[in-house]
Amino acid sequence: MDACTLGDLLDVIGGPSVRLHTAPAGLTSPVTEALLYDAHAPLPSAPGALLLAVGVRAAAAGPLARAAAEAGMTGLVVRGPGGPVAEAEAAGVALLSVDEDAAWHHAHLLLASAIGAGPSPAGNGLGDLFALADAVATAVGGATAVEDPRQRILAYSTIPGQAVDEDRRQGILGLQVPGSPANSEQYRVLFAARGVVRLPALGEGNLPRLAVAVRAGGETLGSLWVVDDGSPAEDAEQALAQGASTAALLLLRARAAQELARHQDGELLRRLLDGTAETGTAAHRLGLGEGPVRVGAFVLGSGTPAHDSERTSLRLLDLVRLQCEVRYGRHVCVLMDGVVYALLPAVGERGGARHRRLAEDIVARAGQALRVPVRAGLGEVVPGLADVRASRDDADLVLRVLGPELPVAAVDEVRPRVTLLRLTELLGERRELSAGSWRRVLAYDTEHGTDYARTLVCWFDAGCDMAGAAKLLAVHPNTCRYRLRQAQQHVGIDLDDPDERLVLWLQLRTLAGLRASASS
Repeated sequence: MDACTLGDLLDVIGGPSVRLHTAPAGLTSPVTEALLYDAHAPLPSAPGALLLAVGVRAAAAGPLARAAAEAGMTGLVVRGPGGPVAEAEAAGVALLSVDEDAAWHHAHLLLASAIGAGPSPAGNGLGDLFALADAVATAVGGATAVEDPRQRILAYSTIPGQAVDEDRRQGILGLQVPGSPANSEQYRVLFAARGVVRLPALGEGNLPRLAVAVRAGGETLGSLWVVDDGSPAEDAEQALAQGASTAALLLLRARAAQELARHQDGELLRRLLDGTAETGTAAHRLGLGEGPVRVGAFVLGSGTPAHDSERTSLRLLDLVRLQCEVRYGRHVCVLMDGVVYALLPAVGERGGARHRRLAEDIVARAGQALRVPVRAGLGEVVPGLADVRASRDDADLVLRVLGPELPVAAVDEVRPRVTLLRLTELLGERRELSAGSWRRVLAYDTEHGTDYARTLVCWFDAGCDMAGAAKLLAVHPNTCRYRLRQAQQHVGIDLDDPDERLVLWLQLRTLAGLRASASS
């Protein structure tokens, strides 16, 4: 981001990751860099810097806030709660904090990336790669393409008059290199080499290539490819190698920008799901139009080992995001309290069939890739972003009633289950709603070995029809009639009162958890 301010920084990574406690100079204060405090070295003059209080307890960081102000710094970052708010305000520096268990080097990387690598105007952080492709094409003497490790074309040159072939045309049209066994072999050779390689033409009508892998440390970030029409520059290999060095820096910066944009979008979605976001701003920044949406929620099954659940949940987040992007393009997902949430556009949806197929596909793929069961719940379709919280609540309820026999469902498919679940919670929360004759019925059954409670539930479920209740109980209707008469006599319930029948049925079905079943 250009001329990063404190407000810009918080827009990108504010929230659970980095919290602002005070900013006496305002959110327009410039932020130029993030510095790690070294108790054994003098504090440098660093106007606009954020100082990370490494090795200093938050409660004891007051003197460091004053020292940061004297060095011209914008703010102080402490770890955990209890920071010196009053001292920071008196010194005129901002006070921020990161989680108490956050590693300082992770916090430094997050802040430094946010300060130095904001999203490009195009929104993907890759704009400079096109300029690089043109520069390499001019220096080497051939049409150039920049690819990622999955052979997707990120940028390509547009220098007039340079020779191209059908492979290049098809690759640019689909932004993906055409696949073939011969092509796969060339990539194997390329990534095994330490420098520039010359590769033969693949098929009639195509031209040879010069190529080089783009690496940073031991990680392969992508590759540069140049069409060789037979007249490259004399220093073509050297120029291409230099281009790879520049490409590595640009790809790292682009990746940082994409990660920051993804983090920012995730925080916005988090606030939408919590009902705390301003929907107009959120829609603009997330690139969402007006129209109905629904929330999909995905969670690991109970068979996931506890020590591995966090890492597996992050893998599930990646999988959900990828599948949503395949179907909807740029997409926002977020992991909250072990649940992966996705905001699904519902324009043109009929009965939610597309959403259900997506959820089923994710559950199936996750089961194969993660080797753990996954459940998926779909909330109600709501008119717009202002009602996303309601759809999220529905999806959460659906997750709670799913199991191995039903791993995927939309809320309308399990409406009776979620309604009874909510009634159980509401009745249990209030003494006046949970009191009543149902407790006396259960107590009498326990003391005398009778089966009045289940008899009542079956009779209620059968619409107060004696024959229907007897069928559910697998007894003679006279036996059912006798039990009901005895229950009224011994427990003191009035089955002629429709209101008492309704309340007793609800309490036995929800609070006692009884179901009408001949096998129970």
